[in-house]
Parts: sequence; structure tokens; C-alpha cells
Amino acid sequence: MKIVRYRVDSGATGFGVVEEDGRITALAGSPLEEIRRTDEVVAQPTLLAPIEPPNVFAIGRNYSAHAAETGSKPPERPLVFQIPTTAVTGPDTEIVPPAHSAESVDYEAELAIVVGRTARRVGEPEALSYVLGYTCANDVTARDCQRADKQWTRAKGFDTFCPLGPWIVTRDAVNPDDCGIRSRLNGQVMQDSRTSNMLFSCSRLVSYLSHQFTLLPGTVILTGTPEGVGMARQPPLFMRPGDTIEVEIDGIGTLVNRVGPG
Repeated sequence: MKIVRYRVDSGATGFGVVEEDGRITALAGSPLEEIRRTDEVVAQPTLLAPIEPPNVFAIGRNYSAHAAETGSKPPERPLVFQIPTTAVTGPDTEIVPPAHSAESVDYEAELAIVVGRTARRVGEPEALSYVLGYTCANDVTARDCQRADKQWTRAKGFDTFCPLGPWIVTRDAVNPDDCGIRSRLNGQVMQDSRTSNMLFSCSRLVSYLSHQFTLLPGTVILTGTPEGVGMARQPPLFMRPGDTIEVEIDGIGTLVNRVGPG
């Protein structure tokens, strides 16, 4: 099942289900409480980020090939950082580079986990039962800030730097630990890997994080990016105003954003 969050011309927002014919049927209330279909077909919806998360956790260097291309060793345990929720944006929106970093804005295709119910100190065998589903994410990064700060919060936390979407695919419909994942910049493939190459599986990440923090319903977990990012290329290849960046995950869909002026 594909769950979307949408806005209509009146400004009202809601959740819906994408039907096989592409129409969107409205849901009653939030899918974090209960998935209840209505008979209403939503007319001319604008898709938003599919969830408004209370927290966004992200995992660094979760693919050994990406760690290698950045000159880093694979971590012995999940490397966790947070992204401000104000960075979240939806599909078909603009990524807005900060003026002082317009020349070093990079893409990072990632699988995102959406937590469906409160998780605290859960074991790996049951961890995925706490998940609502999965979506595509782009962990956009201002590399100059990352180099200057020696940590990642500012570099990855600017407004619009966490695109999510276009929808959440429920956990029963996809194997998150074996999906093809790729990014395309202006139609050219930049990253092409599989989530089976992650060092720490989705169940491991949910369990591990739940032992550090209470994972509230709607929490988003970005699971790391594979090799092929712009900073590691020779010469480096960063996103520029007017570019189109796509994140595609098999079994989920494609998240498309344009890069706006700084």
C-alpha cells in the first residue's frame, strides 16, 4: 500500500492511499493511528512530504564502499546524527542551497524508515513490527560546511535539505534489506547499489536507536547512502541551480526534486 500526504487547492491537508489506477482515496485521520479508507477520491492533490516527523535520525557510513570513497573506516556500530525537522520537504519541491554554500551541495540517495508506533528498547527480531513503512530520501549535504565544522548538523540541516517521498510504502509490501537504490542527476546515474550492502540492517537500526532514544510514531530514520556521491568524484560533481535530482528505490518509487537558486 502507498500512503501519501497531500494538500488540495483549499489549503486543507490529509492522508490518502494511491490506488492501482493512480487515483488517491482519502484516509480518515492519520495512518499512524489506523489506516481507514473513505469513499472520497481526492481531486488535484499536491503531494507533500509523506509524514511530518517528530524527529529525523540519520546513519552515517552505512555502506562500506561509501566509507571507502570518503577515506573513512566503516563504523563498528551505527553512526548516528540528527537532522532538524525544518529540513524536511516533499517531492517536486526545490532544494534551496544556502548562498554561502551554493558551489558544494551534494546528493545522497537513502532508504528512509518511518516508525509507526512508539518503540523503546525493542529487540531486532520484532523491530520491524514497529515500522509503518519506507520512503525515499535525499540526505542533501553542504560539503564546505561539513569540512569546516568537522560534524554534520549544519551541513545537512538547512531548510529543504531533507526531501522525502513521494509516498510511504507499507512494510508488508517491500523487503527493505534488499532493494535496488540509485540516484540520477539530470538523468545520469550517479549512485547504483542495493540496500543489502548496508552494514547495519533496518531491524538492527530500529532496535539500536530504540535503545538510545524513544522512537515516537512518525519518526524518520535515514539509513545511509551508497557510493557515488559528488564529493568523491574526480573532479567533484555537485548540484547546481536548475539541476534535477532523482532518488529511486525499487519497490517504493522515485523522489524528484529540482535545485533552486541560492
